[in-house]
Amino acid sequence: MQPNILLITVDQMRGDLLHYLGHPVIETPNLDNLARNGAAYTSAYTATPSCVPARAAIMTGMKQEHHGRVGYQDKVSWDYEHTIAGEFAAAGYHTQCVGKMHVYPTRNLCGFHNVVLHDGYMHYNRDRSATTPLGWWDQCDDYLNWLRERAGSGVDIMDNGLDCNASTVARPWHLDESLHPTNWAVSQSIDFLRRRDPGKPFFLWTSFVRPHAPLDPPQAYLDLYDGIELPQPPIGDWVDRSDSSREGLNPTTGRGIVHERMRHKSLAAYYALITHIDHQIGRLLNALFEYGVRNNTIILFTSDHGDLMGDHMLYQKRLPYEGSAKVPFILNDPTGTLGLKKGKLVEEVIELQDIMPTLLHAAGVPIPRTVDGMSVIPLAQPEEADPAAWRAYIHGEHSFGERSYHYLTDGKRKYIWFSQTGKEQLFDLENDPQELCNLAEQEQRRQQLELWRGRLISELKGREEGYSDGSRLIVGCTPLNVLSHLVGQVH
Repeated sequence: MQPNILLITVDQMRGDLLHYLGHPVIETPNLDNLARNGAAYTSAYTATPSCVPARAAIMTGMKQEHHGRVGYQDKVSWDYEHTIAGEFAAAGYHTQCVGKMHVYPTRNLCGFHNVVLHDGYMHYNRDRSATTPLGWWDQCDDYLNWLRERAGSGVDIMDNGLDCNASTVARPWHLDESLHPTNWAVSQSIDFLRRRDPGKPFFLWTSFVRPHAPLDPPQAYLDLYDGIELPQPPIGDWVDRSDSSREGLNPTTGRGIVHERMRHKSLAAYYALITHIDHQIGRLLNALFEYGVRNNTIILFTSDHGDLMGDHMLYQKRLPYEGSAKVPFILNDPTGTLGLKKGKLVEEVIELQDIMPTLLHAAGVPIPRTVDGMSVIPLAQPEEADPAAWRAYIHGEHSFGERSYHYLTDGKRKYIWFSQTGKEQLFDLENDPQELCNLAEQEQRRQQLELWRGRLISELKGREEGYSDGSRLIVGCTPLNVLSHLVGQVH
């Protein structure tokens, strides 16, 4: 029988938050062990660092200009010809997703046989002044209905008073730990192992909403980081350190000066949520053993994007800096059929579009012609990969008002162009991984800057927004959230 495939994703986890990669504080024992016995990819990025476009890359294996989502916009139909779940289902796999999908319509299966859904707080579904085709959000969300059966019909996920995007406010989970959405996702995944068709291999996507806000870890996990000195956020030489409008007072701020005690508490809660997820992944791994499938289940772990958590006085995601755009990426193969070099740290630059071809390759399932990504398996094998056979860099972007941008990186250098102002940034990630020094204005870096700018000019040539005429970048073009081939699907 073909191997089982377990895709584990978290929402909003930074790429540097693994003890295995040298983080001085975070506790991630189960993820560390998966990496120790598998491969960790140290230059993994999301091209579009927010939930919807990032998940489109995971689902379709496409670049953002092909799946059409180059910013954040809800209520755009997901009608793709080929999806990762659809390909596995067509190949005879029993497929299920548990947790966050963030697609439209909300209950769209996207090729899965079944979805047990918890998207977190979805603003357009929670707007009770509007009419939605699927009714109220609490009728759509499987976790909330499950929670109310156990904790009372009046219980809601917003009862603790924390906003779903509050990056600077934290408090302990207010109910029993077993009722936390992180535990729920694993409980439902284990239930799938009980109910699956034993005559078929399975593709299970366990999709956690945390460590995305609200920052509400169970008290036991918050206690792990109580009284510990946590890393100070890096502040680059390019940062405007003023906060005249006092944006840091907004609990859902994207930038600004935040009260140090709140910053420290929120960072501790963020770490605590990650350790909580790690322990629940341990619970899921134990269940794989108990159901007799651990040794035949290939596991891939990653995140859709990160969280700046105060880096450069910035919070949340969307921006191209390392805390937001870089993600953890671990491939573990207990079957031994992929030939991974155990413990290998892969430096080549990869992106979320590579997940679909990697997992299809692992299962021996044909990769559709629509897929832009590539299998990352050869990069983790003992033989050194031929650099010429791999991509030279990735192209990322996000529409974000006046801060809309495009970026390129090979994992060693990063070039950023802000399309509304023309501002450029160039970082030497090998020697300056925290992006403290913007090299774009240094005369000795002019040739390097021109090289990266020329690459972006070529990438954007022909784009409908008009960013490039093939010889120069054009400042001030109106950024789009959704490209024209998806416009007809906007509701």
